[in-house]
Amino acid sequence: MIAIRPQIRMAARTAIPLLAGDRARHVVAVAAITLAAMGIYTLLGLVRHNLFRTTSLDLTLFDQAVRGMAGFGAPTSPLRGMSLGQGMDFNQLGEHFSPILALLAPLYWVHDGPETLIVAQAALFALAIVPIWRYTRRVLGTAPAYLVAIAYALSWPVARAVNFDFHEVAFAPVLIALMVERFHAGRHGQVALAAVGLALVKEDMGLMVVGFGLFVLTKGRRFDGLMYVGGGLFYTFFALGMLIPAVGGDSHMYWAYDHLGTDVPAVAGKMIEDPIGVLHTLVSPMVKVDTLAYLLWPALLTCLFSPIILMAVPPYLERMLSDRSIWWGTDFHHSAFIVAVVICAGVDGTARLMRWTGRGGLGLAWAAGACAVALTVVPRFPFDQLIRPEFYESQPDVVAAEAAVRAVPDGVVVEAINHVGPHLSGRATVLLWEDRPAVAPWIVADVARISYPWGSPDRQRERVEELKRDGYQVVFDQEGYVVLHRP
Repeated sequence: MIAIRPQIRMAARTAIPLLAGDRARHVVAVAAITLAAMGIYTLLGLVRHNLFRTTSLDLTLFDQAVRGMAGFGAPTSPLRGMSLGQGMDFNQLGEHFSPILALLAPLYWVHDGPETLIVAQAALFALAIVPIWRYTRRVLGTAPAYLVAIAYALSWPVARAVNFDFHEVAFAPVLIALMVERFHAGRHGQVALAAVGLALVKEDMGLMVVGFGLFVLTKGRRFDGLMYVGGGLFYTFFALGMLIPAVGGDSHMYWAYDHLGTDVPAVAGKMIEDPIGVLHTLVSPMVKVDTLAYLLWPALLTCLFSPIILMAVPPYLERMLSDRSIWWGTDFHHSAFIVAVVICAGVDGTARLMRWTGRGGLGLAWAAGACAVALTVVPRFPFDQLIRPEFYESQPDVVAAEAAVRAVPDGVVVEAINHVGPHLSGRATVLLWEDRPAVAPWIVADVARISYPWGSPDRQRERVEELKRDGYQVVFDQEGYVVLHRP
């Protein structure tokens, strides 16, 4: 026994460096995947921006709001305020209550411009890889963890989000993944902090906290679960009913359920009175079914075996029960709110299947399948642009747009066509050029390409002629871009 003890101590001393070395290798590997993902997202976002494919709604909108915070002021958006008829001092928190954006304000002390938001969004989406990897490794093992991390990084909801300007959704995946991973690790205080952060992303994220509470209840933590359910509900209604109106907003601005009722009690009554009709709303039109299939397929449907998927139910119902078709499909950023939920639920659902079937190799097979699915849908979604040489080409219209931007002096108020506004936002007060009486001394119009909110280039050309008759002078005219100035 005496002779054995030194051998045990020697083996322990040998194992400690090996474990430290193994940990260091994983830290480097996960960091490399995270940085690579951030690089891909940044490249996509900045190329689109440089080629005038970003828009004032919503990149300029957020740029103005965060710049206000960076100057220790209110997050005002003159562009959104004038578009809504609320004036130049409109507080963006009155549209969506997203105070978490203040965390980005210090970045504007380094670079004051919308490019900062594009890079920050890329970093935030990529950072979710770390808790997703940690959670998957703990549940399924090391090899599946790397495959699942790549599957998330290439997932189509993330691709759609980084392909469209900037949105507060960038904060959601990392916070959601932290909630799931920290809960699994038993660090419940950290879970609560992440839940508070998620609620501050947007007023309706309280509903996702409700879904998380339902998941927690299934794990036997009744007090915690009820606190999350009650706290999430209270916060959402408090933000809508008190916080948004307090900064001059309209809590009913995004109410999109008049076909079900004029308020929440009326909608609840409709669900009780006509449950079949409400269920039919979830699957009609067919685009809703297509979106659901696309949402579940990255996890190979195993997410349906996990109670974690309960987190996604409230935001999913919020989208599909609405009357706004823009929320139903796979475009834009809407699905990025729940991609981390689907991935984590897929991991947990696969682990449950392994326990039920006794098949230990299922975890690696599922992770490989999830990674393969992410790779196979790349051509269907925006990441495929990065391997196309024409994506990077600067056409004559881009050169003309750059010249039009240079024709506008610094520090002025300018109404700009939607896809030009972001390039002026860092040095001028940008408003959206719309079909309404002009209020700015400078206007950047486009009479060759249709752009939101215009109905046709013909009307855009007519409006330019009207502005010229009203005293505006043309100071630039090339490739359809017209810069007008009223002395």
